[in-house]
Amino acid sequence: MTDDDRVFKALADPTRRFLLDLLFVRDGRTLTELESELEMTRYGAMKHLKVLEEAGLVVTRKSGREKLHFLNPVPIRLIHDRWIDKYTERQVTALAELKNELEGNT
Repeated sequence: MTDDDRVFKALADPTRRFLLDLLFVRDGRTLTELESELEMTRYGAMKHLKVLEEAGLVVTRKSGREKLHFLNPVPIRLIHDRWIDKYTERQVTALAELKNELEGNT
C-alpha cells in the first residue's frame, strides 16, 4: 500500500476525519480527551488513531505518563498538491471565465 493509499483510506472514514478536526482545533490531546468526544469504546478510538498514525496524519509524543496526539497536515497537503491542485488550475479557471462571460458577469 502506498503512502497516498494510506492517507485516502484514513480520510475515507468520518470518525477519523472528526478526530483530525479535533486535533486541528486543539493539538496535543490525549486518548482520553479524544475518546470523550466519540460515541465508541476506548479500543475503537485507539484503532482509528492507529490508522491515522500509519498514514502519517497523526504523530504522538510522550509527555510524562501521557501520550499526546498531534495533527500532521503534511500528508494532506501532498495529496492536495498531487491530486487536487492540478485539476483546479488552467481548466477550471478557463471554465469559470467562460461561465462569467456567458452570464454577463465580466
